[in-house]
Amino acid sequence: MRALQLSDYRVLEIIDLPVPEPAAGEVLVQVASCGICGSDIHGYDGASGRRIPPLVMGHEAAGVVAAVGDGVSNVRRGDRITFDSTVYCGECGFCRRGEINLCDRRQVLGVSCGDYRRAGAFAEYIVVPSRITYPLPDNLSFVEAAMLEAVSVALHAVSLTRVVSADSTLVIGAGMIGLLIVQALRAAGVSHIIVTDLERSRLALAKEVGATEIVHGNEAEVLSQILQSTTSAGVDAAIEAVGLDDTVKLSIKAVRKGGRVTLVGNISPTVTLPLQSVVTRQICLQGSCASAGEYPKAIDLLASGTIRVKPLISAVAPLEQGPRWFERLYSREPNLMKVVLTPGVTS
Repeated sequence: MRALQLSDYRVLEIIDLPVPEPAAGEVLVQVASCGICGSDIHGYDGASGRRIPPLVMGHEAAGVVAAVGDGVSNVRRGDRITFDSTVYCGECGFCRRGEINLCDRRQVLGVSCGDYRRAGAFAEYIVVPSRITYPLPDNLSFVEAAMLEAVSVALHAVSLTRVVSADSTLVIGAGMIGLLIVQALRAAGVSHIIVTDLERSRLALAKEVGATEIVHGNEAEVLSQILQSTTSAGVDAAIEAVGLDDTVKLSIKAVRKGGRVTLVGNISPTVTLPLQSVVTRQICLQGSCASAGEYPKAIDLLASGTIRVKPLISAVAPLEQGPRWFERLYSREPNLMKVVLTPGVTS
């Protein structure tokens, strides 16, 4: 089978690999589409430390079941499916509580680090446990389905933030996850959604998908507009989708006393917190990791059109063009959002 391999940092090659065989409890998937994630870009140059070459990356995928291993009964050959990016054990205390994203033995497809190596979906075929698969409705295309992992991440963040319809909310960062968080907030009934970003083109997209206000400017300008919009109180909740020191600090400054901050972005391994402000203003600060069972809801919201991903997809390209698109995404072209590679089946 053809596969796009990270052979060395910033070196991607199309190579031939054997088609993997599903073991008991596993399924072989013929990959139809796989999105290039921001985490793949950060792994591409070694910055994250979680894409140690050689590795086939890719975890945002969908396709057709090509074969099933012994004991598999939830899917059959020919089924259209997607699958979670997280391979969870299903047995530890976290899994038993439904917190599969916190599994003690958690692995992520397309990741290699000090603890494990797991092949991803930038290939014609991939083997995954049947327990992480989900059926796709006929009206949801494979390209759209490649966005389900990111949609699930956004839904999980909004769920943890515990928003209600009357809340004023701030989304920091209008990248892929930020724009999906905007739509997830809309789906949750929130009507006041402020979005800030440094790229005007991304703010225009934020407005298109449901933001009620967009703010472009430095920290002082952002805070000034937020205070104007919230009668000087600050927003009820902020969701940070960048992961840098300055944007984390902005999320804390922007919420009201007793407000809620959910951190989704994780570019920087460490940030400096204004501790006294968090404590004395009684800010609830939490992180949001991956998704925890939100796939069925994500599928329903995409299939119904409640969440739209087509405006966020910049290009659909064959697997062989992967190296070129990685370079363009790595250069941070401002108008590029999501690129979906298509290794195999197209219907």
